Parts: sequence; structure tokens; C-alpha cells
Amino acid sequence: MTDPKDISETEWREKLTPEQYHVLREAGTERAFTGEYDKHFDEGEYTCAGCGTVLFESDAKYNSGCGWPAFTKPTDGDGVDEHRDTSHGMIRTEVTCSKCAGHLGHVFPDGPPEAGGLRYCINSASLDFKPKD
Repeated sequence: MTDPKDISETEWREKLTPEQYHVLREAGTERAFTGEYDKHFDEGEYTCAGCGTVLFESDAKYNSGCGWPAFTKPTDGDGVDEHRDTSHGMIRTEVTCSKCAGHLGHVFPDGPPEAGGLRYCINSASLDFKPKD
């Protein structure tokens, strides 16, 4: 199997929808309150739409009211990487998929205190969902 980090941009464009490509490959953002998983609370796993890596579990998802899916933490393991992001005149922490380097969203320190205080604000377009069996 090809390492997702070695897939060409042409191949990514063929594999992903235009919105997924914009978010995952160009570090774009979907409009608030428009994503498929913003108000989605079924039990299961949220995976990377680019490569299928498990990123978040449904028990870490909550309604933050921000307009994007919000999680208190990534799944156990090494599914996500975090990077300093100084784009758009802000200092933020970007969250990417550790396997394909796709942009997922950002993490902020304003999550529920009882759950560690973090809010992983993730674009629905960067996610797929696998329901619990």
C-alpha cells in the first residue's frame, strides 16, 4: 500500500470531494454549522477522510456550540499531530492526521474543564464516521 504522504496532489484531487480537498490538503475550513458531523452524536469512531486513520471516539465528542464537531481529546495512540499555526494573523495549534498529514482543524484551551480543558475543533469534511458494532 502507498504511504499516504507519498500520494500526489492529482491523486488526492481524484480521491477527495472538492470540499474535502480544500480542508485536508489546503488547510481550509468549512463554514460553521454546515458540516455533517456538527450535531452528530452516534456511538462509534471518527476517522480521517483522507486515509482512514482513527482520530476520535464518540465518547470524547460534545456540543461546544462553535459550529464544528468538537472533541475533548483524540483517540489513544498517535492518530493526530499538533503544530504551531501563525496563519491569518493568529497564533493557534493546528491538528493534522499523523498518517497523511491532512489538515483537520485546531485545538483550543477552552474546552470542558472536567475533561481536561481542551476543545479539538475539527472540520466535518476531514472526517468519516464508523458506527459502533
